Amino acid sequence: MDAKTSTTVVRPATALERDERAAVNGGEPTLEFADQTPYDAYVHASTLHSLQQTLSKDPGEMSFLMISQVMELYFGLVRFELREAQRLLGEDDVWGALAPLRRTVLHLDGLIAAWQALHWMTPADFNRFRNLLGEGSGFQSAMYRHLEFLLGLKTASLVRPHRRQDDVYHDLLASLNGASVWDDVIALLARQGFGIPADLLARDLAEEHQPHPAVEAAWVEVYRDDSPDNHLRQLGEALTEVSERFDEWRHRHLRAVARTMGAKVGSGGSNGYAWLQRSMSRTVFPELWSARTLM
Repeated sequence: MDAKTSTTVVRPATALERDERAAVNGGEPTLEFADQTPYDAYVHASTLHSLQQTLSKDPGEMSFLMISQVMELYFGLVRFELREAQRLLGEDDVWGALAPLRRTVLHLDGLIAAWQALHWMTPADFNRFRNLLGEGSGFQSAMYRHLEFLLGLKTASLVRPHRRQDDVYHDLLASLNGASVWDDVIALLARQGFGIPADLLARDLAEEHQPHPAVEAAWVEVYRDDSPDNHLRQLGEALTEVSERFDEWRHRHLRAVARTMGAKVGSGGSNGYAWLQRSMSRTVFPELWSARTLM
């Protein structure tokens, strides 16, 4: 059966049912199913493995395409976790927000490690299929743009490439105009009694947050209390890890471009390496870093 059109539903099973099945099977795995395997019905592996449609016969292109797809899945996973953290921060559940933020760090570790799978690629390797990509570029990843917006790196013009994809475009606009994780953290600090100016809380969320001394001062005060039950301090450390890992992913991206393209013009129309270098100058959660000078 085609996994793309299957309506097979994964049937829940209790611990008792699993024990009974193992007894009937004599400890061997179940080998017969009425329809597609429950694993495929849940993971949609058949669908996932049908999505690698290369443009050339060069075997290296499969690595390039699949690692790009793996990264896209990770982008979506990180977005999911950050939104969960935002929901909990909005409820003043600082302790609860630590779990999705810590998972985010581990997912970013996976993203960083994915670059290693392309470490073999030289300019000659990439050039064997690069021209077939046309104007296709990772710069055009809508899910990565969601990730940037959630981390506070807002640039309104960067939603424009998606204007012809209505759902994608409006979803990105919502991310652009909505609160970033850092906006939610600043609002939390205000509710916790720190001296956050009202105009900072009422600012246009589509504009990138500019570092503010009041936010910096709030973090200095938070870190003065190093007791184990200071959840805000733990929040600061979790956010610092997220920022650090995201920077590491960007750095590995930059090095991968340098390794495979040098300073060539990018496929998407930018000046490639130089454009990425400029984008790396923007710091995620900036006051968490600058406050350390004053601690």
